[in-house]
Amino acid sequence: MESRRCKTLVKNEMDKLGLKHLTVELGEVEFEGDISDQKLRLFDAALKNLGLEILVDKRSLLITKIKDAVYQLVYLTDDLPKPNYSDYIREKVNVSYSSLSNIFSEKENTTIEKYIIIQRIERVKELLLYSDLALSDIAFKMHFSSVAHLSNQFKKITGLTPSFFRKRRNPLPNSST
Repeated sequence: MESRRCKTLVKNEMDKLGLKHLTVELGEVEFEGDISDQKLRLFDAALKNLGLEILVDKRSLLITKIKDAVYQLVYLTDDLPKPNYSDYIREKVNVSYSSLSNIFSEKENTTIEKYIIIQRIERVKELLLYSDLALSDIAFKMHFSSVAHLSNQFKKITGLTPSFFRKRRNPLPNSST
């Protein structure tokens, strides 16, 4: 679960099935009391209809927690000082970073660092499309060391420059009419 909307959807499905919950957090649900297998299957089916799933594999749960921590870093820490990603993730997940890194790489076929870069570039794309912030402001907001660093990372991931990407948002009207 990556957002409040997901949490709300999960709570609604639980209410529909009469499942009592103690907590519903990003990636975790704590039920009140025992749940029958039938209700658990119904809940799982309802979640799958929403594009979500129940994770029981501890490694998968760790991956979800890592992704949630990265989401919080990229989307919810705009005005905070540049965080140390490995420390932040280790503190959020409460597992050594080297263990998390190994599990993530094994399950996701990429490193946490590359995943963070991809998520940061996705956020930059949103800012380019839906804001009028200058590229220098976006670089600062997203904790890139410079506009050149942002541009290099952006081009590596998307194949485009940030300026070209932004221009595609509002193409000029066709002048041949």
